[in-house]
Amino acid sequence: MNALRRVWDHFEEGFIAFLLAAMTLVTFVYVILNNLYTLFYDLADRFEGASETLFAIGDAILGAAQAMTWSNALTKALFAWLIFFGLAYGVRTAGHIGVDALVKLAPRHVQRVIGVIACLCCLGYAGLLSVASFEWVQTLFTAAIGAEDLGHYGIMQWHIGLIVPLGFALVFVRFLEILVRILRNRQTGLGLADEAAEAIKLTEHEEPKP
Repeated sequence: MNALRRVWDHFEEGFIAFLLAAMTLVTFVYVILNNLYTLFYDLADRFEGASETLFAIGDAILGAAQAMTWSNALTKALFAWLIFFGLAYGVRTAGHIGVDALVKLAPRHVQRVIGVIACLCCLGYAGLLSVASFEWVQTLFTAAIGAEDLGHYGIMQWHIGLIVPLGFALVFVRFLEILVRILRNRQTGLGLADEAAEAIKLTEHEEPKP
């Protein structure tokens, strides 16, 4: 079980890195192509002897840039997958900001009770969104509508929308794990990020030693 958990955790991190890299690469190539062809046109104007070749290269780059009408749509789709897949990763790594200044003033046993209530609310929210969005994806699947600028590549709207129920289902699993840890007295709250504590740590780290 622990080995499976480690494999999943590594896959989670690797998949997020892949999404970020793919978004960056597509955007980079599109921007380069949209700015590179003018360089060859300028060179063709300056060097008349090689103008034909340079103009041909410029035209080829311009054609490639114009053919990448799908790049913006693909980047938005990848970003959507990054957001909803990253929700569960944020829960796992305590990346979401926690507003618990008043909760921390309460005794430990009260904090555990509040943590359980908060966890149950998060489970209800994640479960509700997962089920509702799955029904939405089912509707998209039945309609079989192609994604904007990506449909002619066989990518349908439900392919992109599938990450919504999947992402919330993963969030549900992560909060279920937190609930189990709270009930086993292994933690008191949701384990979210504490900006104030992080700021204090950074301040202490940056203070020069006497």
